[in-house]
Amino acid sequence: MTATPCDPSLSGVGFAPDALSLNDFLGGRVRLWQPLQGYRAGVDPVLLAAAVPARAGERVLELGCGGGQALLCLGARVPGLMLCGVELQAEYADLARRNGAQNNQPLEIFEADLSVLPMALRQRQFDHVLANPPYYRAGAHSPAEDAGRQIALGGATPLAIWITTAAKRLAPKGYLHMIQRADRLPEMLVACSGCLGSVEILPLAARQGRAAELVLLRARKGGRADFRLHGPLILHQGDRHLADAESYRDEVGAILRQGAALVWPTLK
Repeated sequence: MTATPCDPSLSGVGFAPDALSLNDFLGGRVRLWQPLQGYRAGVDPVLLAAAVPARAGERVLELGCGGGQALLCLGARVPGLMLCGVELQAEYADLARRNGAQNNQPLEIFEADLSVLPMALRQRQFDHVLANPPYYRAGAHSPAEDAGRQIALGGATPLAIWITTAAKRLAPKGYLHMIQRADRLPEMLVACSGCLGSVEILPLAARQGRAAELVLLRARKGGRADFRLHGPLILHQGDRHLADAESYRDEVGAILRQGAALVWPTLK
């Protein structure tokens, strides 16, 4: 990922003219303005976007879309989607709109609390909902100096609200995809009970033999298939990090650098 200083004319609401940088994702297929201080996307929203099996013409909603990273990575891989996002923080909602324009990708962004969605959004349904909620419960992590990063790390909205809100917005047979810390998996499963089915979990482990720190959840509205816990997706080669070396496994590198889909395991 590379960065260049922000053009002052493109700085988002709430950000100083020199507070943004332009970063390359998917090998430069997507270019995103991000705050120099605040929430900056890593590989997590890219993996989330890659996990969604969307097709041209389908409707996609992201809850807590930030600067639009996951939506725009998904749109780059699958042209012809109707992309919509909800973001609580005004400056990030504005940034998502600007990033859509930067990438010539139409985005419809609502500035709202996901637990109190505007009527215009509550009247609509989507084929896919995706979400990368804060990884920590409010107050369960070290404080961040930047308010935007603080909210991104530890939100006050329970995971159950994220999941039930997603279920309400999904069309019948629609899919929720969510990335979250592995230690919060029990909360996610409880929240899915009664509103979403056909739950699948794909653990994400940094290296072979390491415990998974993150998981991808897939669940379907009206799904009836048995619960499935897949073997982990290993992100890196080798058993340790080597300084200044690119160590992603080939299939993971293809997702992050070339915009390839993340292929979910199938039963054999």
